[in-house]
Formats: sequence, structure tokens, C-alpha cells
Amino acid sequence: MPEEQDTGDFMRLLDKLAGTHALELEEYELLLDCLSPESARALAQRAVAQRKQVYGNAVFTRGLIEVSSYCKNDCLYCGIRKSNSGARRYRLTAEEIVSCADAGYELGFRTFVLQGGEDPFFTDKVLSELVSRIREAHPDCAITLSFGERSRKSYELLYRAGAERYLLRHETASPDLYRRWHPESMSFDNRMRCLGDLREIGYAVGVGFIVGAPFQANADLARDLKFIERFGPDMCGIGPFVPHHATPFAGFAAGTVELTCYLLSAIRLIAPNVLLPATTALGTIAPDGREQGILAGANVVMPNLSPVVHRRDYDLYDGKICTGEEAAECRGCLGARMLSVGYELAIDRGDKAPLPADFKSV
Repeated sequence: MPEEQDTGDFMRLLDKLAGTHALELEEYELLLDCLSPESARALAQRAVAQRKQVYGNAVFTRGLIEVSSYCKNDCLYCGIRKSNSGARRYRLTAEEIVSCADAGYELGFRTFVLQGGEDPFFTDKVLSELVSRIREAHPDCAITLSFGERSRKSYELLYRAGAERYLLRHETASPDLYRRWHPESMSFDNRMRCLGDLREIGYAVGVGFIVGAPFQANADLARDLKFIERFGPDMCGIGPFVPHHATPFAGFAAGTVELTCYLLSAIRLIAPNVLLPATTALGTIAPDGREQGILAGANVVMPNLSPVVHRRDYDLYDGKICTGEEAAECRGCLGARMLSVGYELAIDRGDKAPLPADFKSV
């Protein structure tokens, strides 16, 4: 770091965060202001040490099944927003989805993530029947859903059908920024209501936010870190903003690997046992982005089990990788990539681990 004072501030914040897993809001902002190659290395070193105490060198896999590119929402950053008349829309049948899960099981996946736009076709009845079929076929597997905002009753029905985990990125902990990214029909308060309902019902809950998106400042990202500290999610999926050519944010620059990895390290120190993906978006903006994410403290990857014919149609952002690979190829490629940086894909459900009794902050 160029300034001696900055170095002192950073080391004080690093020691406090590693030791107490918490900072004041203004301290999180100062930590972000201290980003440099040197501070990123120091933060990652502490983060990896804490993760290894909990998870060793295991990287958990989730078999991702992208079920529908229809969406009733009009989020300004998303390629499958309803106003994108050029989007290629598809919707997998129940048979196709179950077949994807069956194929994934044979490849060693023990967690399936069913993800889609907020497609009105997937009513409570349709989705609960689908979850029940997968649960009956694979009782030893975890079923994760990511279908956006629904009613509490809906979440309860899906939980009883056999879904155990739910991913709902909060996107940003700043209400003002949330309004700038979303149409008036969506609200920050409702997103928070959904997350609270999921937690109370008993789901393992995943949150997450966008890094480097339009109008975002370090103060906003500091609020995200404070939200994660207070909410205590089981999973946290963050990824760099990647623009899509057919959205109002098409002309904005993408987020960076450097800032995303810095935040991954910070999240690991906030929550040493959180399940933390190295996302596809990271691999999209840098060839070794997912490896860099693992080396910063992440411990989850999500190979795609969706039919290859539809992968390009789940077009959230431009340049998405792995759209032409078969499921086995994608898993094999990721396995080799993880081995290249000293990690190994685990074949199990990848549940959130409790902190070991002898856990010590490093």
C-alpha cells in the first residue's frame, strides 16, 4: 500500500475482522478503501486459513438446472428481463428437469439447484410436485430452489415438499441503490420480507449481491458486508456485474475480479463456515476467475446440468461461459481446475459445517 497510514489502518481492521468476525459499518467502508494488491493478498491469506480449519481443501459442487428463461420482472441489469423482446425464451418440462437431476446423480452430484426467472408457470402446485419427484428419486440429496420472491405460504409448501435450501440474492443492502436497479413493481422491503420468511420457515438461506454494478460505491458494499454479518446466511453468492447488451445498463463497465475476490475474503472472515461460491460470472470476466475465487476463500462451484440446447438461452449477461459443454465435461473441467490450485471436488451434499470446537481465528 502506498501510504504508511493506510497500511496501519488495514492491519488494524484485518486483525479485528479475523478475531471478532465483525466491523462497524464505517470500518467496512475503510477496509474497501484499502484495496490494493498487497491488502488483497493479506486478506485472502487469513480467509483461506480460516476456511481450511472448517472445510479443509474440499470444494463442494451444486448441480445447476436452469429451468426457465421467462420472467415477469424487469430488473435493469438482467438479460432475461421481460422487456427484452430479443430474449430466447424456454421452459423445461418436468420430465426434462427430473432427467437432468438423474444424470447429475450418476455424475456424483448430491445437491441440485433449480433456478429460473420468476415464471408464473411455476405455480406452487407445479413446483411442489416437481420437488417431490426429485426428493422421492434421490432422498439422499439436497434440493435448493432459486425462484425469486414468493409468498410465505408458497415457501412453506415448497419446504414441506422437500426443498431444504433457498437462494435469494438480496442484490444490494442499500434501499436507494435497489430502487435504481429495479422497476417500481419491486421493493427492497419485500425482498427483505422474503428472506425473513425463508429463515423462519427453516430453510438454509442463501443471499448475495452484485459487485461493481452501476452507481455502486464502497459505502453500498460496506452495507452488504454488514447485512451479511447481521443476517448470518448459510450461503452467500456474489459475482461481478457483467453487462448485457439488451438492458439499460449495457454501456456500463463490468465489475472486476480483484474487488470480487477481496469481498469473498472479507465474507469468509465474517462467517468462517459460510458456503461461498466462486461463480460463473467470475469465470466469465477472467479465464481463471473461479480459481481466483477459491484462492480468495470460496468453497463452492456450480457446474451446469441444464440441457446444452438451452444453455445459451438462460442469458443473464453477455459472454456466459460453459454454454456448450455437456454436464460431464463441465464437471470434469472444474475438477481439473480445482486440482490445479490444490483443491478437490467433494462428492456429498456439502452442508454448512459447524465451527470446530477448537476453531481459532488466524
